[in-house]
Amino acid sequence: MAIILIIDDEPDITATLARFFERSRHEVLVAHSAADGLASYHRARPDLVLLDLHLPDASGLDVLATLQAEQAVVIMITGQGDIEVAVESMRAGAENFLPKPVELAHLGAAADRALEKAKLREMNRFLTTRRGESTAGGALLGVSPAMTDVATQIGLLARSEKTTALLLGESGTGKGRVAELIHTLSPRAARPFVEVNCASMSSTMLDSELFGHEKEALGDARERKLGLVEIANGGSLFLDEVADLDAALQPKLLRVLEGKSFRRLGGTEEVRVEVRLIAATSKDLVNEVTAGRFREDLYYRLSVMPITLPPLRARAREDLVQLIGAVLDELHPQLTDAPASVSDAALERLLKYAWTGNIRELRNVLERAMIMARGAAEILPMHLPSEVRDASGATVSHYTPKSLEEVERIHMERTLRAHDGNRTRAARELGISRATLIKKIKDYNLDAQR
Repeated sequence: MAIILIIDDEPDITATLARFFERSRHEVLVAHSAADGLASYHRARPDLVLLDLHLPDASGLDVLATLQAEQAVVIMITGQGDIEVAVESMRAGAENFLPKPVELAHLGAAADRALEKAKLREMNRFLTTRRGESTAGGALLGVSPAMTDVATQIGLLARSEKTTALLLGESGTGKGRVAELIHTLSPRAARPFVEVNCASMSSTMLDSELFGHEKEALGDARERKLGLVEIANGGSLFLDEVADLDAALQPKLLRVLEGKSFRRLGGTEEVRVEVRLIAATSKDLVNEVTAGRFREDLYYRLSVMPITLPPLRARAREDLVQLIGAVLDELHPQLTDAPASVSDAALERLLKYAWTGNIRELRNVLERAMIMARGAAEILPMHLPSEVRDASGATVSHYTPKSLEEVERIHMERTLRAHDGNRTRAARELGISRATLIKKIKDYNLDAQR
């Protein structure tokens, strides 16, 4: 629903147009003079103004100039003999002009386009005025109801400090940043956060990197080396692209999760650790288990409470606007002579583009645009890559996060499964009493599903 202001001195016309827009559930304000129209605009700040060219107390062009100074979105209504003046109004900033008598079908289409422009302008105003106010995590996730739900899940998971976290989503959707956020929001925030990419090195090198090695365990190893699991003791270990973990290392990771211990490469001594594991992957782990490349028992230990980060093409426009602002804020200290704001037209192109490379691609495009726009007041469409400039809009897949009740049910079911149905151990890991867990089992009918 939008607020639409009609400024026209003919009551029959304003009544007809008001009924037309009210049928579409818009809120309509009516003024029959320039003075009343401007007063209504300043009081209500409508999304769209329909402005007659001829008013009893002022020229519509003068009113248009005043409204344009306040960035209003205006459609002019003109008489049949006023085409030249109508063209002048377009040059002065009007979105469109419609001759009287107004065809309602044409008016509806023109109003929809103008309201879309108004929404875009409001988003850009939000982008400009809210810069730097959001936390890094909030800016990464967004403000839409869907992403707010995801943020709530992340907060719940962060506080359950012993629960393994599994982050799913395409490459570049921000899984690494969310992993840091989970650690920062958890009681382990003062302890180490250690990150390793499982796809970045050979099996032997990754074994040494994760679990360390004893002296002379490797050809040139002259002293004992502590692994990242040991370094992360008391904190969080983030394993990116965990689906690429070599089959020989998967049992060692499972042992860390289940037994809180491991052996260094070439060693016989059991090393005890207490570490919170955060894993991430862009692959379908169920398919990896089915194909025999990933252990089923390890999968169940990791997927106690999975969180899926949707690709940018599936996120709401307001989430993209906030993300664009956050990226510009990050880049500006490195490019202080470049503009850190975007024009309405450039923002429109950015919101239409599909972003197959997700946040990583968005950051690269904005960095390039800032460099190209050095010396300009703001980033314009001409500063964007051709593929972004020519974007016509992508098909958006639907993303529906689970309700908090469903998240809790799944979390409890998987925790019980991980502990082979032992309610005492499951309750301890969940951080609730055994009696509370038994009540939840009855509420969610979990006994019948085991």
